[in-house]
Amino acid sequence: MANRPQIAVLISGSGSNLQAIIDGCQSGQIEAEICVVVSNNEEAFGLQRAEKAGIPTQILDHRNYENREAYDSELVHCLNQYQPDLLVLAGFMRILTPLFTEAFVGKLINIHPSLLPKYPGLHTHRRALDAGDSHHGATVHFVTAELDGGPPILQASIQILDGDTEKSIASRVLSEVEHKIYPLAVKWFVEKRVQMIDGKAWLDGELVGSSGFQYGKEEKT
Repeated sequence: MANRPQIAVLISGSGSNLQAIIDGCQSGQIEAEICVVVSNNEEAFGLQRAEKAGIPTQILDHRNYENREAYDSELVHCLNQYQPDLLVLAGFMRILTPLFTEAFVGKLINIHPSLLPKYPGLHTHRRALDAGDSHHGATVHFVTAELDGGPPILQASIQILDGDTEKSIASRVLSEVEHKIYPLAVKWFVEKRVQMIDGKAWLDGELVGSSGFQYGKEEKT
């Protein structure tokens, strides 16, 4: 339906979070339509997921551009053709420049595999283990020019178990946390329940805490 909110998803790899959002749209959990999936990697398995679901795909290889700004400029041009209401970063392994983040301010979200503000950047599971943390998880947040520094929307955690490894934690965070909270955050956005105002996240008219809404600990669906 043309009047449904339009979502663009950016990926670099397997696209399991993309699949969770596709499933949410197909089941009716998310009242929206994915209008395009864009990847910087032509071998990303997520492109096959999109094609199987009948979603248009675009490949923009960053290696064909002289710098980040040139790539991001072309990416903005590509996405503007689809006029998305929401842009979802689902394992898009690019550091975005302000040229891009400012073009889509307030409608660009990401999921980061840590309990932000802990562990922005890479190797989050290893860092949680090395620090002896009892819990780890993931956070959906609005994207700003600051890497992993945009206001958190939604967060969920798992307990770190004796014998856990970086690989086992990564697997559980993905399947038990990310695949649940990312579709929920997308649902909230397209229902206009969550928005970014003056650099802060608001849900149902209330300011969200500095770590985001706590999934499983607070009551909202």
